[in-house]
Amino acid sequence: MLSKNRVSMAVLPFLVAFLLMAQGTMPESGAFTAMPFRYNYYEEQCERDVEEMVWSTMHRIVAMQHNAPAQLLRLLFHDCFIGGCDASVLLANSNKNGTVEREAIPNRTLKGFSFIDMIKDEIEEACPGVVSCSDILVLATRDGIVLAGGPYYPVLTGRKDSKESFFDEAMAEIPRPNGNISETLRLFSLRGFDERETVALLGGHNIGKIGCEFIRPRLSNFMGTGLPDPTIPSDFLEELKRDCPENNSTINNMLNERTARSLSESAVGASFDNHYYKTLMRGRGLLFADQQLMAHEKTAAAVIDYALDDGTMFRTEFAHAMAKLSDFGVLTGSQGEVRHSCSLPNSNQ
Repeated sequence: MLSKNRVSMAVLPFLVAFLLMAQGTMPESGAFTAMPFRYNYYEEQCERDVEEMVWSTMHRIVAMQHNAPAQLLRLLFHDCFIGGCDASVLLANSNKNGTVEREAIPNRTLKGFSFIDMIKDEIEEACPGVVSCSDILVLATRDGIVLAGGPYYPVLTGRKDSKESFFDEAMAEIPRPNGNISETLRLFSLRGFDERETVALLGGHNIGKIGCEFIRPRLSNFMGTGLPDPTIPSDFLEELKRDCPENNSTINNMLNERTARSLSESAVGASFDNHYYKTLMRGRGLLFADQQLMAHEKTAAAVIDYALDDGTMFRTEFAHAMAKLSDFGVLTGSQGEVRHSCSLPNSNQ
């Protein structure tokens, strides 16, 4: 059985120092316990090991639902991209203007909420009112990536949960599946990510499933032209049309791992490696936004680097980019709260 401790010990000292120096938060000796956002924040606040509880619960979840890591990775990305990693995407009740961010169009296909609730319930039994939903989402996503065969990276904890949700921002600022490279890079740049980090983060598309509703517009009415996307190779276009027909049922509306293999490994896969980048080099990216990475000099160079390497470069840079994403826009101290239920602010409970 995979051991979290064995996975983490070899890389932990270097990556913790890397993260702290990158943030300019390297403390003086003995100052770690006073930091509101640090590694192992809960060690003195809970009798049980919080990270071990998350890991063991994620191990059970992934055993039951193999797509859980991909669902949580997407959920975390959509949360952190709007207002920072503050669990605002988890809120289900109406906010002041009557609409919450998880109801925004880009978020309506998000999944994985029940996994966070499951972990939260278990932790609340051991340490009620201590561990934030935002920390749980970050930790669960990291552990899901490891369980999917991806790289381990250390996660600082001590986040607080947002008391509000951001519907308008989610409508406007989540990168679109049909977005061009300029728009994608602009949105990532606003959050401090350069071209190479953007390419590394999009490598998360290595795992999971993609709904045909995101692919079908490329096949017959690309950008409202009434024609297919001209950048799709003709043989690949025919394969996509067979697997995503107009009358596809809901049950068959996802490209599963079998379909992914039949599409020359162009779709999402079951292993966390660099096959995503290899497919882009062949012009066989499923999403227009993915294939657009080959339309820009710097992003194309990163794609080629990752595709031609043995996977080590991608895994290392993906780990660094995920650690950076997980620390984006964090709330600490009195800036937020520790929700008792992840879907409701405490004022509504």
